[in-house]
Amino acid sequence: MDIKIDKVIRTKRKTIALQITDDATLIVRAPFDVSDEIINKVVSKHRNWIKSKKREIQKRDPKFSKKEFVNGEGFLYLGNYYRLTIVDDQDVPLKLDNGFLLSRKYLPVARQIFVEWYRRKAYEKISERVEWHARKRGFKYNKINITNAQKRWGSCSSKGNLNFAWRLIMAPLPVIDYVVIHELVHLKVRNHSREFWHKVKMQMPNYADYRRWLKENGYLLRL
Repeated sequence: MDIKIDKVIRTKRKTIALQITDDATLIVRAPFDVSDEIINKVVSKHRNWIKSKKREIQKRDPKFSKKEFVNGEGFLYLGNYYRLTIVDDQDVPLKLDNGFLLSRKYLPVARQIFVEWYRRKAYEKISERVEWHARKRGFKYNKINITNAQKRWGSCSSKGNLNFAWRLIMAPLPVIDYVVIHELVHLKVRNHSREFWHKVKMQMPNYADYRRWLKENGYLLRL
């Protein structure tokens, strides 16, 4: 087999799942009792998809690189990059002031500090945008949740709860508005039928531009 498996993660799951990460690594998630032979057969069966996905990732520009939390490193917020500076005297762990300022004593937990900051800002900004669009367009929702979702930007529950990934706060505001409108429309149309997309377009005529932006750049919205 000419496909390299970079990592196998065995859990209590019942099925085999293949994942290509943003650095083109192939991860196989499998049940405890599944043999290597079966895993290899599944990987071989999906070899064309794996190769295609790896080529797609390797062509990306800019490439995604995991954050190291060092001076000068760029972090996205509302579509703009802000440089990080490690500071010695600061009364809060992290703040944004023409750039991100991170207290040196929090460097060991820098990733957690950034996630907490992003989650807080995501709740503030997304709640504001949901309320504005809902009021303007007559949508009724229950509550808003900010999640750690890795594959979904947003979702809408049967109870009218709207869920959004905290990573979305890294995207430009019009992209956030697209996801907000997408989920608000799901309050009335639960599927992705022609009717659904027609209603989205009625609310945001150029939604396809922002949907495309997410598809092409979403891999950058992470730490």
